[in-house]
Amino acid sequence: MNAYFDPTLTQYAIGQPVSRTEDPALLRGEGRYTDDVSLPGQLYAVMVRSPHAHGVLRGVDARTARTLPGVHAVYTAQDLPLHPMPAPRGTNADGTPTPRPVQPVLAATRVRYVGEPVAFVVAGTVQQARDAAEAVRLDIDTLAAVTDARAALRDGAPQLYDEMPGNVVMEFRHGDAASVQAAIAGAAHVTRLAIRNSRVIVNAMEPRSAVASYDGRWTLHVGCQGVFGLRASLATVMGVEVTALRVLSGSIGGSFGMKASVYPEYPAILHAARALGRPVKWTDDRSESFLSDSHGRAHEVEVALALDAEGRFLAIDVELVGNMGAVLSNVAYLPPTMNTMKNIIGVYRTPLLSVHSRCVMTNTSPVGPYRGAGRPEGNYYMERLVDTAAAEMGIDRVELRRRNHIQPEQMPYKAPSGMVYDSGAFPSVLDQALILADWDGFPARRRESQARGKLRGRGIGQYLEVTGPPSQEMGGIRFEPDGTVTLITGTLDYGQGHAAPFAQVLADRLGIPFDRIRLLQGDSDQLIAGGGTGGSKSMMASGSAIVEASALCIKQGRAVAADVLEAAPEDIEFERDKAGRGRYVIAGTDRGIDMMDLAAARPGALDIQHIHEASPSAFPNGAHVAEVEIDPATGVATVVRYHMVNDFGVLINPMLVEGQAHGGIVQGIGQALMEVCAYDESGQLTTGSFMDYALPHASDAPNFVFRSHPVPSRTNALGVKGCGEAGCAGALPSVMNALVDAVRECGITHIDMPATPQTVWRVLQHASPS
Repeated sequence: MNAYFDPTLTQYAIGQPVSRTEDPALLRGEGRYTDDVSLPGQLYAVMVRSPHAHGVLRGVDARTARTLPGVHAVYTAQDLPLHPMPAPRGTNADGTPTPRPVQPVLAATRVRYVGEPVAFVVAGTVQQARDAAEAVRLDIDTLAAVTDARAALRDGAPQLYDEMPGNVVMEFRHGDAASVQAAIAGAAHVTRLAIRNSRVIVNAMEPRSAVASYDGRWTLHVGCQGVFGLRASLATVMGVEVTALRVLSGSIGGSFGMKASVYPEYPAILHAARALGRPVKWTDDRSESFLSDSHGRAHEVEVALALDAEGRFLAIDVELVGNMGAVLSNVAYLPPTMNTMKNIIGVYRTPLLSVHSRCVMTNTSPVGPYRGAGRPEGNYYMERLVDTAAAEMGIDRVELRRRNHIQPEQMPYKAPSGMVYDSGAFPSVLDQALILADWDGFPARRRESQARGKLRGRGIGQYLEVTGPPSQEMGGIRFEPDGTVTLITGTLDYGQGHAAPFAQVLADRLGIPFDRIRLLQGDSDQLIAGGGTGGSKSMMASGSAIVEASALCIKQGRAVAADVLEAAPEDIEFERDKAGRGRYVIAGTDRGIDMMDLAAARPGALDIQHIHEASPSAFPNGAHVAEVEIDPATGVATVVRYHMVNDFGVLINPMLVEGQAHGGIVQGIGQALMEVCAYDESGQLTTGSFMDYALPHASDAPNFVFRSHPVPSRTNALGVKGCGEAGCAGALPSVMNALVDAVRECGITHIDMPATPQTVWRVLQHASPS
């Protein structure tokens, strides 16, 4: 029997494991990803990108390219009557608005990163377009480039934008800095760390792709994280009303935040489709995506934790420099500012917090959200501080955590971040994780590793995340003529598996047979609202919308049932029959009608279009325990054991929740141990393919042991907390704490990510055993 299965519940009830309903088609190769879309008469676009990281664009010579076989058009900035790309709005610490650097769809006078689009070719075949793109000549006077955010702050550093002296696009402050400094000055002990949260390249399964057509209005097939929001951004660039556009998304091969933004390629091919009167298709190849997609993380941080003589936390101070790249993604500011601030306190009582962040422009690919978008980063900084403080003060690392835990009876707890935690049992979660991981049995495992010439360490990653902020979300219910029910939502599944758990919620509320429920999520014409997917808030937003829409459906159905059953509406009750199906009955009688039969008898009468206004952020949390073994001869670090206990509130579908945790953990292991994103002094990406950039394989992951300790959230109708980004939040600190624990006996107290074999080997060669 499945380990999750609860025999007291029906098969598709909330809390039961239900396989992803998308999987059979995907496994048969019947998914319809964007690159699978081909429209009659379509042409193909290929982008011409800057080969230089910084320079003045003197001219674009497309004369030869336009004469080549199959070429229908070559476009430069002068050919596109489009508005600039959307730039996020922000406010500096002093209250002034942040500058909004102009990013044209195609570079017009200056290039600022390798891979920036300068022109594009449209031709009859992909190969013809590539040949013509190679024939386009760019006249660029190169300028000095800067790729490191701290270097970009120095006097004399290359300046990316005239309106941005010092390359700082935003300065953010939170907290009482004077009080924090006073607490540090009077503390019995202060732990300080300089931490690099390394840049990562997203590498979704399917590279970005889009197909545009025009027949009086545009249709764009594209993989994204929400068609409703993307349509609005595209309309801004095109200079039209949103009704002039339809955005469609089918199967999506991953995103992790990267596909949430509007990219220059999309308005470019929309313009070409209208100008040429034929559909235009563009698909990134893998090497191009390394340059053209937004990257993740890329923070340099100095953190200080003040403690009293007993090891109780007094204050934390954060000085952060975030690399934005050369242009701003849609939520570029969020990871190094608000999200780091909201998440760094984690599960610990910390009276005072000060965060000072500077968002800095560099001659690199743009940096955007990546699985957690500041949440794993904040937890990583705190957990590295806790382990380091424990070692410096001679306090057991578990005991130090216990002394500082926020206790269940303190809920609701207002953290110095301003967040109010509604629920949680942080001490219990840690205790259960230690038992699950056989914490007390570690010395024997370490001795066994030593006998084989290996170093072994263990690490804890106890995290708490603040999920995405409240936003509107649609809950639509439509009873179809064929006897199915369409559930309509503005969130968008790009790999999470929304169909089954959303259907479980609807089946639970209305008693509709699970196998009759279909999910519609990727058609902007069908939506009246949509916050998109991100921040681990899909079930809170869409789940709450489904709950509210279901209540409206029941209420609406009472009046319809009363008419059909020839009874007064106040005498109609909604109940479940013995098979669990929803049914309207006349109170006190056996007369009634099945909801599905009622919908068939009165087409459209039960349909609902509802907008859920907002669900507050929730606070998923957990404790992950990793064990890492290092071969000192090669520097290779391997995660050999991994145990976790998570509080995700009510689990709608525990099997999918565990799968989400596994995926996030593997991404955390990849960033911690192997993913190197490097630029040379001229701004060239030197890790621009899988020959140079290592992604984790299945063989790099241990068997994961997962347990749940749910404490239902009090702030949404389902009691859920979100789970999509938690794997990264637990993996980064647990793996890196384990790595440092393994080498601490060699006198090493900190190693930055990525701890590649070369990095670890070099550190060990220069170590001074303690």
